[in-house]
Amino acid sequence: MTAPKLRAGALHCLIEPDPMAKVAAVYALADAAQQGMCVPDPHTEMTSSAEIPGRPQRPELVPPLQVGRRAMNTPEGRAMLIHALAHIEFNAINLALDAIWRFAGMPPEYYTDWLQVAREEAYHFSLLEEHLQRLGHGYGDYLAHDSLWEMVAKTSDDVLARMALVPRTLEARGLDANPPLRAKLAQAGDKEAAAILDIILRDEIGHVEIGNRWYGYLCRQRGLELIPAYADLARQYNAPTPRGPFNLEARRQAGFSEAELLALTQQG
Repeated sequence: MTAPKLRAGALHCLIEPDPMAKVAAVYALADAAQQGMCVPDPHTEMTSSAEIPGRPQRPELVPPLQVGRRAMNTPEGRAMLIHALAHIEFNAINLALDAIWRFAGMPPEYYTDWLQVAREEAYHFSLLEEHLQRLGHGYGDYLAHDSLWEMVAKTSDDVLARMALVPRTLEARGLDANPPLRAKLAQAGDKEAAAILDIILRDEIGHVEIGNRWYGYLCRQRGLELIPAYADLARQYNAPTPRGPFNLEARRQAGFSEAELLALTQQG
């Protein structure tokens, strides 16, 4: 009997619109892969006619400036912030799944790395959704924006651009943003949310490291220098310029070199 294929399973999870069904499907796929019941299929060329990503009708997606202010000193403001974080983690599940199914020809470890990311993002989303429920709300109750997925879509033609501009750029910004947010939530008395952000930061360092590692692998494969290639890709895809302050220690743990950090701080 032929084992099910990991990339087909990732696509199945990706097109699932219901958030908690998606979480359950990711857990099941990761468990199957860990048990050797689902194997990477790097050389299968795949297409999909389904809407990507699968997501619920709510939250309504609007331009970032229309999402609204999130004042920490009110329960409603904190709920809006937790909702925004849940939306980021929901998108992060989808971006990890998309990295698996979309790009053929990578080493098997690439696919299992991104499946680990998908599982951890699913866990983060579950934690945030549960906390949002405790605050009397749920995912979809507030407006959200689609900036993260827009970059995923823009880089669907090139795995090098995807690794450079999603984990190394957009997700790495989360390493910088996490500690100030955590401090504000703790100051507002939301210790549960602060503890969730500790988990997210711990795991996101690993996710950015995976992006850094595969970006370096692809640069070596193509005979490119890491820093100039990144600058070229950022210009080509109109990526946002990271602005400080930067969480340099977390970025070091995530695999950024001192030369990269110097280039980052000089531009930011």
